[in-house]
Amino acid sequence: MDPQRLKDNFAQVGGHGMDVAEYFYADLFERNPHYRSLFPASMRRQQEVLLGALSQIVSLVDDPERLVPYLEDLGRAHAGFGINPEHYPEVGTSLVATLKYFTGDDWTAELEKDWAEAYGVVSDVMIKAAGQK
Repeated sequence: MDPQRLKDNFAQVGGHGMDVAEYFYADLFERNPHYRSLFPASMRRQQEVLLGALSQIVSLVDDPERLVPYLEDLGRAHAGFGINPEHYPEVGTSLVATLKYFTGDDWTAELEKDWAEAYGVVSDVMIKAAGQK
């Protein structure tokens, strides 16, 4: 996994602002309509939180001493919202689909591998922390 490639790509994708979060949730709910009930009626605040969390994670991707505690807190918080380990793969699928969409022609197999690996680490840490409540 190349942390700088992730940071550069997220800077490119993040330039699309709230459209990224809107696309992500639209994709997630299209693939998994039953997930919609896990979220508030108005998604605006949730979209802002998602973008903030992604920004924080990407900014810390090469600093595990700060990233892991952040992810552990996220994992415990998500467990409190009813998020279970089986939700994580679907979220990862929608996240990669969103990144690919907003990256456009610059998307590569290496970038997809980097994001999949990074998401695997993120979800593993969050799931483990949620189980240690």
